[in-house]
Amino acid sequence: MLKTTFLTTLALIAFAGNSVLCRLALNDNIIDASSFTSIRLLSGAIFLLLLISISAHKSPKKSINMKGGSRLSAFFLFVYAGAFSYAYISLDTGTGALILFGAVQVTMIMSDIFKGKKLILIEWLGLAIAFIGLIILLMPSASAPSLTGFLLMAISGIAWAFYTLAGRGSKTPLVDTTNNFLRTLPFIALLMVLTLAKTHLSNQGILLAILSGTVTSGLGYAIWYSALSGLTVKNAAIIQLSVPIIAAIGGVIFANETINIELMTSSFLVLGGVFIVIMGKQCIVGFQRVGKWSMKRS
Repeated sequence: MLKTTFLTTLALIAFAGNSVLCRLALNDNIIDASSFTSIRLLSGAIFLLLLISISAHKSPKKSINMKGGSRLSAFFLFVYAGAFSYAYISLDTGTGALILFGAVQVTMIMSDIFKGKKLILIEWLGLAIAFIGLIILLMPSASAPSLTGFLLMAISGIAWAFYTLAGRGSKTPLVDTTNNFLRTLPFIALLMVLTLAKTHLSNQGILLAILSGTVTSGLGYAIWYSALSGLTVKNAAIIQLSVPIIAAIGGVIFANETINIELMTSSFLVLGGVFIVIMGKQCIVGFQRVGKWSMKRS
């Protein structure tokens, strides 16, 4: 449990770190979004190949099959990373992480519904609460995110959800992830050609992109896969509710951002609504126990 807790904490910090690093790079205009995306994916691929090489060196008698992943998964990965970068041009760290997380969870929930899963009343209630939270975030105010940023981050979240769904049941997640990163290279080349005129690089921007690709993406994913061996699917989903909160705190510490009442309210509703959907029947059991306890007290 101690090992799982430690690995899980590191992975969650890494996931939130992606938002912080991207926001730092693009908010200060030290690198353009397409270059950040390209360097992040390329450095991530190189780092993952290094991890596989280290693994092969430690177990020389155990052959590693490098076949895995898919072009479709690579496309979803590229869309996620590209939309993520462009969205953070206009979004604060915590706001972007909340939209991303909300889009991921809602997409995966809706996918289960389309596959025939029937939600009970309390789960539908949780889904409605989450949607209300996103609507509150978009309501006109001085702190409301730009519509373009919101849509781009929502697309990023939807793409990541499909990428996750495509990788469910993977027996070799590290190899599959590495191949998916490598298969984004043609998309990277096309993106760089299309945005060549707007390319803007700096040493600091390149460093942030490399850190995002290697530490908070490549290493973060590897740590998360290790942590998952000690977590149930439900626990893993619940634990990830903390990522937007960690990202928002990171934005305050490293990007001098503020946490306003609209973001706090929206976060409470979105994360609370998703929690209700994940827990479902357990929430009903909990309410029943509270009711029985209240009756005994009275």
